[in-house]
Amino acid sequence: MTSPHPLGARVMALIDDLSRHTDGPGLTRLYLSPAHKATAGAVLGLMRAAGLDARLDALGTVVGRWDSTTPSAKTLFIGSHLDSVVDAGRYDGPLGVIAGLVAIETLRREGAALPFAVELLAFGDEENVRFPTNLSTSQGVAGRYQTAWLDGKDAQGVTLREALVAFGGDPEGIAGLARKPEDTLGYLEIHIEQGPLLEAENLPVGIVSGIAGITRGRCRVTGEAGHAGTVPMAMRRDALAAAAEMIGAVERIGATRTDTVATVGVCEARPGASNVIPAEAIFTLDARSPDDVVRNAMVEGILAECGAIAAKRGVGFTFEPFMDSPATPMDAGFQSVLAEAAQSLQIPPRYLASGAGHDAIAMSAIGPAAMLFVRCKDGVSHNPAESITEADADAAVRVLVEAVKLLGRRHAG
Repeated sequence: MTSPHPLGARVMALIDDLSRHTDGPGLTRLYLSPAHKATAGAVLGLMRAAGLDARLDALGTVVGRWDSTTPSAKTLFIGSHLDSVVDAGRYDGPLGVIAGLVAIETLRREGAALPFAVELLAFGDEENVRFPTNLSTSQGVAGRYQTAWLDGKDAQGVTLREALVAFGGDPEGIAGLARKPEDTLGYLEIHIEQGPLLEAENLPVGIVSGIAGITRGRCRVTGEAGHAGTVPMAMRRDALAAAAEMIGAVERIGATRTDTVATVGVCEARPGASNVIPAEAIFTLDARSPDDVVRNAMVEGILAECGAIAAKRGVGFTFEPFMDSPATPMDAGFQSVLAEAAQSLQIPPRYLASGAGHDAIAMSAIGPAAMLFVRCKDGVSHNPAESITEADADAAVRVLVEAVKLLGRRHAG
């Protein structure tokens, strides 16, 4: 039986097939891992089958180019990422890559003659789970790669440089990835919403107005180890107990405003024995707001409170930031293109902010960027329960197709 949503059906089938590439548990596909390499290879094959000139770049991004017949044409980039968090859902990232692929297939099948080239980008390090980076693969395309990232290590002590070489990448080729703003038409990205608004309003897609700024860092609490049965409670310098109080402060301060969030996602105690008072505790901080002034004030408040707790308990406290991603508004002109494309399909434009970071942040440095969110069930993401419908995937691809056509008409001649 033929699907009433053929473009969505193809998107869903291709994403289902990609989901078999995992390092476990569940769907786990960290940057430069065997699963990432297998997925990149599969996407490379799909791009070539679609008639694109496709390759892997020096950082492991899959690049598929559809050239224009117009001399000195600019390039429209479409993309998202292939990497995942641990035990992830299958749509966060791959939806944007595959929707872009199906949109390009549709445009080529219809014989579209565009006055610009189109490049489909399948980035590899959006989640930044394995190494202490910040959108490193898209930052490479934007010419903002930080070479210090190459010396960062994963939990097993492997440096990014070592992993990149093992993957088949080229640390020496990173500088050559940078694209020029004068050659860039813009960037479009489809992504699941990762929130409940579209579902609550019964809308298949929405237009992203801006992306929240993010601060991430590693907090280290230093106390003194001792025997769990012999050191009196009042004489302890328990690093984990101090960290627990600090984590409570993170939650409390993050909740004081409706436009801020603060999260501790990892906490580790050392030496890690049940009968030893912890001498050290390490936990992460993730703080976000759509307003950088508010975000920075929140982080300062959290660090001041953690310092006060440390002084009270007689422990040491240090904070090592490893990400400072500014709040990023999406381009008004490209937002209007998506809105007009949605309206042409009888979808009312709904503008909403993103609390999650995306590769569009990096790509906005070289040209106008915009994002289209797709409704996801219960707003659940970073979870195996992540789910979208075939109909919504179909709507997203059709909006993207219409947006590219509209850009083609606007830039013709």
